[in-house]
Amino acid sequence: MENFKIEVDSDGVALVTFDVPGRSMNTLTASVIKEIGEIVERIKTDDAIKGAVITSGKASGFCAGADLGELGGSGGLAGGSAGGEAGLKAAFDAGFALNKAFRALETCGKPVAAAINGLAMGGGLEICLACHYRVVGDNPKTQLALPEAKVGLLPGAGGTQRLPRLMGVMAAAPYLLEGKSMKPQEALALKVVHEVVAPGSEVEAAKTWVKTKGDPVAPWDKKDFKLPGGGPYTPTGSQVFVMGNAMLRKQTYGNYPAQLNILKAVYEGTQVPFDAAIRIETRYFLKTMMSPQAKGMIRTLFLSLQELGKGSGRPANVPPSEAKKVAVLGAGMMGAGIAYVQAMAGIETVLIDQSQEAADKGKSYAEGLLKKAVSRGKMTQEKADKVLSLITPTTDYDHVKGSDLVIEAVFENREIKADVTKKAEAQLAETAIFGSNTSTLPITGLSKASVRPKNFIGIHFFSPVDKMGLVEIIMGEETSDEALAKSIDYVLKIKKTPIVVNDSRGFYTSRCFGTFVQEGLEMLADGIAPAIIDNVGRATGMPRGPLEMNDDVALDLGYKVTQQTKKDLGDKFEDRPFAPIIEKMVVELQRFGRKNGKGFYDYPENGPKTLWKGLSDLAPVKIAEADQALIQEIRTRLLYRQAVEAARCFEEGVITDPREADVGAILGWGFAPWTGGPISLIDAVGAKAFVETCDGLAQKYGKRFAPPALLREMAEKGETFYGRFGAKAKAAA
Repeated sequence: MENFKIEVDSDGVALVTFDVPGRSMNTLTASVIKEIGEIVERIKTDDAIKGAVITSGKASGFCAGADLGELGGSGGLAGGSAGGEAGLKAAFDAGFALNKAFRALETCGKPVAAAINGLAMGGGLEICLACHYRVVGDNPKTQLALPEAKVGLLPGAGGTQRLPRLMGVMAAAPYLLEGKSMKPQEALALKVVHEVVAPGSEVEAAKTWVKTKGDPVAPWDKKDFKLPGGGPYTPTGSQVFVMGNAMLRKQTYGNYPAQLNILKAVYEGTQVPFDAAIRIETRYFLKTMMSPQAKGMIRTLFLSLQELGKGSGRPANVPPSEAKKVAVLGAGMMGAGIAYVQAMAGIETVLIDQSQEAADKGKSYAEGLLKKAVSRGKMTQEKADKVLSLITPTTDYDHVKGSDLVIEAVFENREIKADVTKKAEAQLAETAIFGSNTSTLPITGLSKASVRPKNFIGIHFFSPVDKMGLVEIIMGEETSDEALAKSIDYVLKIKKTPIVVNDSRGFYTSRCFGTFVQEGLEMLADGIAPAIIDNVGRATGMPRGPLEMNDDVALDLGYKVTQQTKKDLGDKFEDRPFAPIIEKMVVELQRFGRKNGKGFYDYPENGPKTLWKGLSDLAPVKIAEADQALIQEIRTRLLYRQAVEAARCFEEGVITDPREADVGAILGWGFAPWTGGPISLIDAVGAKAFVETCDGLAQKYGKRFAPPALLREMAEKGETFYGRFGAKAKAAA
């Protein structure tokens, strides 16, 4: 066997060591599943084997679950090219293979224990659940989870059936529906594992159970088994499903079929014998797997995220580099956050501001985060002190000397940026890179203040920096491949995901995100009630409604960016109907948003935010109620407005890789994750249908919805973005 090694000791206990060759982590591939069947057959038929222990040969953990690359990329569950009844049967058989293998292990007639020596996720935990006894090492870093729902799937190897039978439906719900993970002691308390032992002694403890108490029958296969907490038709159990269904609707707005199908699988499966239950699970697994949501989420949130996280956009002709010292210009919220993530990555950081007080305040932000980590037991005081010592707050540009990179994070003002660029560059070596954290101002224009435009690049972070995982790297007209490669190396070192875009006003993320908040303002100016706008905005799957998001970003910031854009574009600038509303709120009423406690909403110190009552004076409400047709139209406007802008970015060459467009949208501004991103949304709808809808919206609401020529061409040819611009298409070219 390629993936497993079997050793039978003198007591007749077979130690099955799971160790996939050439991989840092065990995953469940087609060859692994095939070999599990062979292992079960040997355990079952070899009289010398009295029982078995399954463990991992990897230091990285037990098993990370199914190989989603194989699952999402091979079409292996589609049943090949067969159609009709034969195709359905082939698809079911392929989907049921893992369930069948694990069930055969569970019913082999001999006791089997899992010695869990590290992380066990998805199918990796499901194989453990199919064992009769589970021992886990007491390592706080070990996580046990069924995270499939996070990528639009459901656990398809018995997880939806075994977990509720172990811990009860109510207790299992967050672990199934949210993909919540548990640590060893938590798993013991929930009866998911039987024993927690010192790390390194898992196999010994598991063997002891097999030899002394080994019971080869799972609890649910015994006649006296009762579902903890009761099933769907018991007084307690029925309440779980009634309330669970309502809460699921509230949290997902019906956008995620995986969660609904998980609930259905549990509801139906807990009422029937176990062998029927896992067949029900497979049926819902296949139904979910074939949904556009699952396809988009697997591709974007797993496969593409993994590829970009390894620096797939990095120029191959430039040798690797390492940023050891980085200067950050501006110690405001962004600069302070950047300084913190750099120090956490072991980078010597110089934090510069106009006054020592401002620079010190920037460093205190990192100090606050580190104190919190120490108080929660996530970091030692010694480690925190070491991290903090890497940040030097100062007003003196002499400290920039020796920096490999400079990150400029001052106000969105061209003159201020030009001034700090000249001051910093005077101290830099020829090979150092200058990166601007601007969110909107074109990099080529900003680079005119630089004496080395080839080394000038955009490195756009998102707020709050310590929580947001994306960095948008912007190429100016003269930016070199070397500057790009060094910037990507830096972003990977601070454990962020880089996307690479070309220069444009607002680049990719700010430009597309801006359309969401602006479309909400267009609706406000049209007279749609603010509550309707934001409620439907959240129901699209966006993290906040567009008016809430305006408040979060800061109305005065948006106003300043608009004024700068108006100044830059001159006669080409087009004022929008909502502009007078924003101007009055910012200039006259000083309503800046959440940051000063008043914007579209009021933010009392104690209590939840409420819509500002004076808003109706500025934007009189003409539509106070919404029927289903209006809700659907608002939903379409908010999502399609962002997606059509993303398509324009492709046509203009601002972004060239659909993976970066989708990952950037979800990580950068929270574009509805259930779609897989704006480009996946267009591909799922189909270019032809998308263009037709946009034409209708353009006719009704204006040219901002007009599809670009590229989309019309793709609609005529029946093309998709991933087919035309994806990695495979580029490789073929």
